[in-house]
Amino acid sequence: MIKAVLFDLDGVVLDTETQYTKFWGKQFRRYYPETPGIEHKIKGMTLVQIYDAFFADRPDVQETITHELNEYERQMRYDYIAGFEAFVKQLHQRDLKTAVVTSSNRPKMESVYDKRPELKQYFDKILTSEDFTKSKPDPECYLKGVQVLGVQPAECMGIEDSINGLKAVRAAGLYSVGLTTTNSRQVVAPLCDVVADDYTQLNLDSLLG
Repeated sequence: MIKAVLFDLDGVVLDTETQYTKFWGKQFRRYYPETPGIEHKIKGMTLVQIYDAFFADRPDVQETITHELNEYERQMRYDYIAGFEAFVKQLHQRDLKTAVVTSSNRPKMESVYDKRPELKQYFDKILTSEDFTKSKPDPECYLKGVQVLGVQPAECMGIEDSINGLKAVRAAGLYSVGLTTTNSRQVVAPLCDVVADDYTQLNLDSLLG
């Protein structure tokens, strides 16, 4: 029986992935012009992990990107994925626990809360990059989410959009729902139990069995 639902944030709760792809595409074209498409491969990585992987010996570049990213996030739109609010309210009506498991850091979340102050009330817990040591597809973040909610992996549903995120959900042993907000249905479907374009296509009765 499902007792809790864990959500990724960008591309799952908030319709922001296109904006981040644009930002990181610009950065990698600037610093890695010979390697196109890196912005798609970093989905699910924390900012620290991106720096360690691509800019470990460039503290000046890290500082520049951080400044630009903070300003960019203050200006971003934080619209909800279609049907999210109705879906999460249904979960609460059924007394299911909810949590966010995101690679975003706390400074970014402050920008989100400024524009979406009601977001906190939708979740029992919000876990950010500071709460983990490993990035998706490692299951650590979802296992931590399960732990803080006081349930077992088999009692949880994880909702993701990225390849790394879906792999993390599956590795953690959660029932997995994949949204096609970032990748195509053909890419997402093999990595999850249920696939949907957004929450308007999800039937909670069917998901909960």
